[in-house]
Amino acid sequence: MKIIFRLCLMLLVVSANSWALPSYDQQLLILQENWAHVNYEMPEKEQEKAFESLAAEAERFVQAHPNRPEPLIWKGIIVSTWAGARGGLGALGLVKEARSLFEKSIDLDPNALSGSAYTSLGSLYYQVPGWPIAFGDDKKARELLEHAVKIDPNGIDSNYFYADYWLEEGDYSKAKVYFEKAMQADPRATRPIADRGRRNEILAKLDAVEKKLH
Repeated sequence: MKIIFRLCLMLLVVSANSWALPSYDQQLLILQENWAHVNYEMPEKEQEKAFESLAAEAERFVQAHPNRPEPLIWKGIIVSTWAGARGGLGALGLVKEARSLFEKSIDLDPNALSGSAYTSLGSLYYQVPGWPIAFGDDKKARELLEHAVKIDPNGIDSNYFYADYWLEEGDYSKAKVYFEKAMQADPRATRPIADRGRRNEILAKLDAVEKKLH
């Protein structure tokens, strides 16, 4: 209900003067902001259903723009975080769907949204179980995340997930380097909720890394 309310409110603001539908960029921004709200501001017990509703909205965006990579990337991000909220074996179908969405977006434009598909796809490969349960592969994850950092060397997300990969691998010195680099990323004017949430995650993980190093 909160997502629907926020979406309707933003649509009203956008069209107040022209009564026109939101532009492509405005639709993308609405999707990004709603994801950030669910992921960082909504209680965990409400997130799974909210992500499910948001995934349906993302699918409509994909269908409206079938040859654009950005809707695919954002549907993939939404579906993968929905999988995290669901957890367990029931999430496997969702992570496989997210992988397919990221791969399709890379086929269209590998540099879209500063290489976000590589970042998100790499995070899936180190977070999901390996064969025979799922497709997890630490070597593949590293290749994808390294590519993401090359495309977006100063980005908050590219550096965060590369750092998190090294944390999972037990290389705490490398993890610290990239978490600190993520903290130094310039704020994104259109994504304050996401930036605030990500920085809180970075600080928590930096604290964990420091404890490992001392």
